[in-house]
Amino acid sequence: MKALSVRLDPDYFIFPQKPVGIDSRVNNIIKSLTDATEDVRIVGLHGMAGCGKTTLAKAVFNQLYRQFEKSCFLFNVKEMSEQPNGRVRLQENLLRRIFKLGKFKQIDDVDKGMNMIKKRLWDQKVLVVLDDVDQPEQLHELVEVRSWFGPGSVVIITTRNEHLLTQLDVKLKYPVAELSHDESLELFSRHAFRGTHPIEDYLKLSIDVLSYCGGLPLALELLGSFLFKRKKPEWESLIEKLQKIPHNQIQQKLRISLEALDDGTVKDIFLDIACFFVGGDKKYVKKILDARCRFDSEIAIKILIERSFITIDSKNKINMHNLLRDMGREIIREMSPDRPGNRSRICLHDDALDVLYNKKVRTVCICLVLYPKTVL
Repeated sequence: MKALSVRLDPDYFIFPQKPVGIDSRVNNIIKSLTDATEDVRIVGLHGMAGCGKTTLAKAVFNQLYRQFEKSCFLFNVKEMSEQPNGRVRLQENLLRRIFKLGKFKQIDDVDKGMNMIKKRLWDQKVLVVLDDVDQPEQLHELVEVRSWFGPGSVVIITTRNEHLLTQLDVKLKYPVAELSHDESLELFSRHAFRGTHPIEDYLKLSIDVLSYCGGLPLALELLGSFLFKRKKPEWESLIEKLQKIPHNQIQQKLRISLEALDDGTVKDIFLDIACFFVGGDKKYVKKILDARCRFDSEIAIKILIERSFITIDSKNKINMHNLLRDMGREIIREMSPDRPGNRSRICLHDDALDVLYNKKVRTVCICLVLYPKTVL
């Protein structure tokens, strides 16, 4: 009977299989919510595109929603807000789903919507999930202040931009990390072999694919599904191609994050780091970027950290996920696929040697890499 009620419950998300590595992450988030002292608790799940923020939010929602009088999961907040009258539609959807209304068309403008949310929810214990938020106004117009909701309410926000959580004064911030090696192997195997482990003679090839994916669920699922029931030569061909040209579907997902950067200078600094400075000392890299940009690059570096493009480790080294690095380098390659000298940056060793030997480089080329291959 319990299983049947779950199937019929419209608020419950059904996973065909339990998401890999999900239990410990869900438990950590629920514990942090339990330990929090605010009347209305807000938790932000942040990380790079494709790391599993939405899946994690769904799993947390499944665990919690029965404890609340009302609940709502709003998907794709960024995408919906960009549609005609999208911000008002988001407010209408929030109220419609919380109060289980078939249609809700009572909001004429955003200000009226904010007042209506406050008026209707101030005494309600609600669970609200806002998925894929990328602009401050999306938060301000839906969950402006905690007093809009009744005591015991919980708001969960997923975003690629950690700074948005700071603007809303979110105390509980949870970085969604990449999967471990064992978790990655299990998730990849589910899609590539329909099991929990690679089949015989495919382990080494699977490890090569895992190395490319870097623990990113999006990449593991896409490549695993693509390789399902393919022969070894096809695996080997794909792996060889990925070393030169990134996978198109994965890149399309990741580029959405880069396109969301409004500041062209920040994009340029991202490309500089992707091409030349992954693994470099932050102080040294900043000095070079300051000189090239002719202004202090600290704020641009901070933005890239907040939006999960780069990280700074305990040794002050700048790190970047391999797939983001490859995305940046592919953007540069696409400027002139067959003539490296026509690109704004030359970041591959062989391309740099080719340009120098043949003396074919445009005068506006920013720089080219002269490091040994082992550095890259």
